[in-house]
Amino acid sequence: MSKIIIPETMIEAKGIVKRFNVGCENELEILHGIDLNVKKGEFVSIVGTSGSGKSTLMNIIGLLDKPTEGSYLLDGVDVCKAGDKELSHIRNKKIGFVFQTYNLIARTSALKNVELPMLYAKVSAKERKERALELLELVEMKERVGHTPDELSGGQKQRVAIARALVNHPSIILADEPTGALDSSTGRKIMDLFHKLHEEQGITIVFITHSPELAKETERILTLKDGSFIDERMGIKYAS
Repeated sequence: MSKIIIPETMIEAKGIVKRFNVGCENELEILHGIDLNVKKGEFVSIVGTSGSGKSTLMNIIGLLDKPTEGSYLLDGVDVCKAGDKELSHIRNKKIGFVFQTYNLIARTSALKNVELPMLYAKVSAKERKERALELLELVEMKERVGHTPDELSGGQKQRVAIARALVNHPSIILADEPTGALDSSTGRKIMDLFHKLHEEQGITIVFITHSPELAKETERILTLKDGSFIDERMGIKYAS
């Protein structure tokens, strides 16, 4: 009987090129042969200024877009060969997204916002509610479960978004400038929450930011400039 080999690498991307308007006079290449490897349980940051290609790379890592060239294995699966339906399934089961703009549904309670990915995954109503309440308590939002986004502060909205990202037990969290719209004190609390999730639950986190200070708290820092990685260094161990 053959032994099942469980991959130790969460992200294995090689030679990722992304072009827009391919074949047109205004063709534009944003990513120029990116190689990226992230191990399971690693907390990695990708840092770069606006226009460096961070969002384009994020969309490819998160299966929201496909590369023009290159290969990409996510948790051992060749996602470049997957169809749209399979990609949608992988996104829902394996990836938790946290965005700068929260992406919560207005006039919908925190509880229902967190439940939403489980609805798509056809989880029972009872289990959805139990899981959502558990995660809202984890992110210290238990007292605000019935509040809508317009009744929450920026930091509270981001906590709800993080809870929502965790509902389907994702293999990886992709956080795109998650503290960018927050004041420094609130941003600090959200960053502390990411550290807690990483340390206590061993979740793989790719943290995209323009802030070198926050990037230093992660285990490994990759600097992106003009569509290419120009530097890689270790972070400083974070002390809670």
